Amino acid sequence: MLTTETSSVGLIDLFSDGVMGLWYLLRTRSRHEKIVAGDLAAQGVLHYLPLVNSVRYYGKRKAVVDVPMFPGYVFLRGRPDDAYALDRRGRLAQIIPVRDQKQLNEELKNIAFALQCDGELSQYPYLQKGVAVEVRAGPFRGLRGIIEDLNKRNRLILQVDILGRAVSLEVDAALLDVIG
Repeated sequence: MLTTETSSVGLIDLFSDGVMGLWYLLRTRSRHEKIVAGDLAAQGVLHYLPLVNSVRYYGKRKAVVDVPMFPGYVFLRGRPDDAYALDRRGRLAQIIPVRDQKQLNEELKNIAFALQCDGELSQYPYLQKGVAVEVRAGPFRGLRGIIEDLNKRNRLILQVDILGRAVSLEVDAALLDVIG
């Protein structure tokens, strides 16, 4: 699940080149991700907070809740003033400018696409080296990521370099093509 709660821009449009504004990485105070995303939505500021389902136990009760894929972080697409206005509320620990806008945009677009296709993403260790691949067929067609090893081609890794984090997705090895 994800949030991009603005009235005029949809999820796919959030990652298009025509959207005005730069990406900023907002490091939030502990457990403030959804509150920050809600504040941004109320202000009409474009943002992205990828959420995944997690099973939690409360005594003997079992509940499925949406938790941030990258705890402590929200991605904002807009002007520096949007981030600094939010910082005045005391919910942010840091505003991190993004050097490579195009790379972050592509990485977030891949994660959003996988979530939109109901892919089961799970946390995975961040990789420095790997083989870049693209899914050539099936529901994840066009998705690009990294595989850990050519001998284990069924696990596709989607990385977000600025966070130093990654998630993995099970994909049939027959659907993957190595890209240069």
